[in-house]
Amino acid sequence: MIVNILRFSFRPGTSEEDQATVLAAMRRTSTVESAAFGVVGDDMGDPADGYTHTYCVGVPDLAALERYMHDPVHLTGDDVILPHIQRITAVRFTDDPDPDVRAKVGALHEAKAAKYPAWARRLAEIPEARF
Repeated sequence: MIVNILRFSFRPGTSEEDQATVLAAMRRTSTVESAAFGVVGDDMGDPADGYTHTYCVGVPDLAALERYMHDPVHLTGDDVILPHIQRITAVRFTDDPDPDVRAKVGALHEAKAAKYPAWARRLAEIPEARF
């Protein structure tokens, strides 16, 4: 299992309606065929950290992760989501015993960025991002 947790907050001035639209897009993404489970909701960490919401998704393996990353629902969702994010931090973990799984996940991310340069630019435009 590969688990991806995103703690995030919205850009200042993002309306409640836009926030609801973003959260709905995230919920759709978290339920695509390749996802084993997903949760989207309020962040319960220290408010001083500056995060208001959390997205968590688990995928069974690297093949499912690749399908998840390129799923049309995910790609369309990112078009809605990314412009509204001010601050985001990713935490990832796995129970995969392969010592190279981190590099393989990184390679999948790099391949997606190469295939979808506009997506990579939108990620880079998030003011406070740690991936």
